Amino acid sequence: MKSNKDLKKQTVFKDENGQQINETESVKNTSESGLEQNIAGMLCYVVGFVTGIIFLLIEKENRFVRFHAFQSTIISSALLIVNIILTLIPIIGWIISLILVLFSLILWILLLVKAYKGELFKLPIVGDIAEQQAKK
Repeated sequence: MKSNKDLKKQTVFKDENGQQINETESVKNTSESGLEQNIAGMLCYVVGFVTGIIFLLIEKENRFVRFHAFQSTIISSALLIVNIILTLIPIIGWIISLILVLFSLILWILLLVKAYKGELFKLPIVGDIAEQQAKK
């Protein structure tokens, strides 16, 4: 079995001009939490925007973790707001809200798995915003 020093991962980001930047680096621990970056990326999604904000506060250097923290914070906040608004609309809103909860559960599981695998899975619109914020 290979040690952590032998494992490589590749993360793809885009620069200001839209050009892809491939970063191949050894699997490593994050700067502050001491977790492997795929574990930290996955944990960003566990409690939605709460864990996303926590990792944004503690992780200042690792772009992979910061990307997932931003994406988690943005998407979970947006889904929560839409769900609250839908629950205020009788019957039709409640039905749509239930469908949204099911969609959110599936999306949550997908994002957890992708982050754990070390993939930079970008959601439409939200992923681009998260990527731009992770660069800062």
